[in-house]
Amino acid sequence: MKLAIASLIVSSAAAFTPSSFINGGVAHSAASSSALDMKYKVAVVGGGPSGACAAEIFAQEKNIDTVIFERKMDNAKPCGGAIPLCMIGEFDLPETTVDRKVRKMKLISPTNVEVDIGDTLQPNEYIGMCRREIMDKFLRDRAISYGAEPIQGLVTRIDVPENHKENNDQYTLHYQEYLAGNSAGVPKDMKVDLIIGADGANSRVAKAMDAGQYNFAIAFQERIKISEEKMKFYEEMAEMYVGDDVSPDFYGWVFPKYDHVGVGTGTVVNRPAIKQYQKAIRDRAGDKIAGGKIIKVEAHPIPEHYRPRRVQGRMALVGDAAGYVTKCSGEGIYFAAKSGRMAAEAIVKLMDGGKRLPNQAEIEKAYLAPYDKLYGPTYTVLDILQKVFYSNNGAREAFVELCNSKYVQQVTFDSYLYKRVQGNNPLDDLKLLGDTIGCLIKGYSIAKPDQKFSNPVESAKRL
Repeated sequence: MKLAIASLIVSSAAAFTPSSFINGGVAHSAASSSALDMKYKVAVVGGGPSGACAAEIFAQEKNIDTVIFERKMDNAKPCGGAIPLCMIGEFDLPETTVDRKVRKMKLISPTNVEVDIGDTLQPNEYIGMCRREIMDKFLRDRAISYGAEPIQGLVTRIDVPENHKENNDQYTLHYQEYLAGNSAGVPKDMKVDLIIGADGANSRVAKAMDAGQYNFAIAFQERIKISEEKMKFYEEMAEMYVGDDVSPDFYGWVFPKYDHVGVGTGTVVNRPAIKQYQKAIRDRAGDKIAGGKIIKVEAHPIPEHYRPRRVQGRMALVGDAAGYVTKCSGEGIYFAAKSGRMAAEAIVKLMDGGKRLPNQAEIEKAYLAPYDKLYGPTYTVLDILQKVFYSNNGAREAFVELCNSKYVQQVTFDSYLYKRVQGNNPLDDLKLLGDTIGCLIKGYSIAKPDQKFSNPVESAKRL
């Protein structure tokens, strides 16, 4: 959701394969009169937004067999849960998937200066707050209704043929299937022709395809049940706190859910101190959540950047597995769903009604190139913003003051809600540049020094 605030300042980011009938490379046609009932099989590993949206597209092509793997069909992924307004319409999400419609936000500086944001929103505009167990299930069920075969199982290993980039040799997935009433998994395997890795930051698909490593933040969240009276404050309100007490390089949040609030924070540079930062965000929220009962504690990794390799042979990564989470904001839900859909649409088109398998170069050109062109600038801008405004308390104070500008708020919300670059008013942009310099000077003059920390072991792990 911080994209909403951050981009503002820039404004200005088990079927048989027909392969045995083919003697040529992977791009050759597979159709023949003796193989009309044979279908290529696509395995989507992971049932979150990226996997579900990919499986939905594949399943609508009746000449492709689609299987979607998910370890827990009722999984409640740890997540802040903010989604932009455009996602509601673009992905046909019913309002039942949205717990709260946030129309007001408070951004709170290290010295507890508060800036109210939201006056520029229209009556029909809002940021959706969802629970992942609700939204993910809806998207997954829709993919299943189109014909995707669901398997409640954990993929443990993938056998990748040595020459999978040159021919149609199949991949072998080894997995544990979890059947109803049995807590122990049943070991099974399956041969498939193409794999979509939608299995998150700790992706088994990424490991199998040697996708390379990336730096990641650790996000920590507590779901806290507060009284109905206190919950009224958060009915349409979200809060974001900045300061080195809550995170040296991220932000802390209080996001409203159906009948509770999600209170959390995250960090890349000092992950061992995450519980210390979590206590600080609870303390900063203070009386507004006092007396609340912690009903769930969650933690998860957030990738900082793209993986070095997102396509290898006929294996493609989407969502968190690919590294599609923005710096500065930590936003990933929309980009997960969008990347899953874009990858599947590109590959289905390349498969030409299930007649052929695409090769690596084709997938990179049809999926990666358009995605990077569309969203690459957003990732770059937010990376720069994080470096500039999250580096110390002086910069954080400046950031909060800048967000008091109605122009900044308008550009930010429009950019976040609709995923389009807004602004480009030369006079206002020039004024914003001057305001930014002034706010930085003032922020550095009033800010308290950042606390020093040292974790050489953790720092050595960073790429």
